[in-house]
Amino acid sequence: MTDLSNSNTEELTLSLSRTINAPVEKVFQAWLNPEILAKFMIPGSGMCEPKVSTDAVEGGHFSIVMLAADKELPHTGVYQKITPHSQIIFSWESAQSIDGSVVTLNFQSNSKGTLIELQQQKFYSEETRAAHNGGWQAILQHLDQLLCAA
Repeated sequence: MTDLSNSNTEELTLSLSRTINAPVEKVFQAWLNPEILAKFMIPGSGMCEPKVSTDAVEGGHFSIVMLAADKELPHTGVYQKITPHSQIIFSWESAQSIDGSVVTLNFQSNSKGTLIELQQQKFYSEETRAAHNGGWQAILQHLDQLLCAA
């Protein structure tokens, strides 16, 4: 499910959700563990596992260097809020994101595993928001495949 809210570029918001077939604790921890994060943070076909480092505490930084062919695509951010097994909020900085972009992940246990709701705020344009939508959808699909296989 995806919601692409309309407004000016500074107010563009992306919201999507997916049920992951794994317990909420496992899904939550996957977003903070650099080894696991590297296995699913792959937003496009033909991309390799990124280089990932995390300091998974509030105020801690993360770095995700995505690899597309021979290009490195660095993404960084700061964990603004970490509420065990229910919410992670972090800034999202890359060449394709606008200053002040924030990603919120909400986790909720359900009968099929874990409902994860992802929201990202602030984009340069409708096109960059659409590209992020595709990337986040792929990332959530990879997460589901990884945790279902584990």
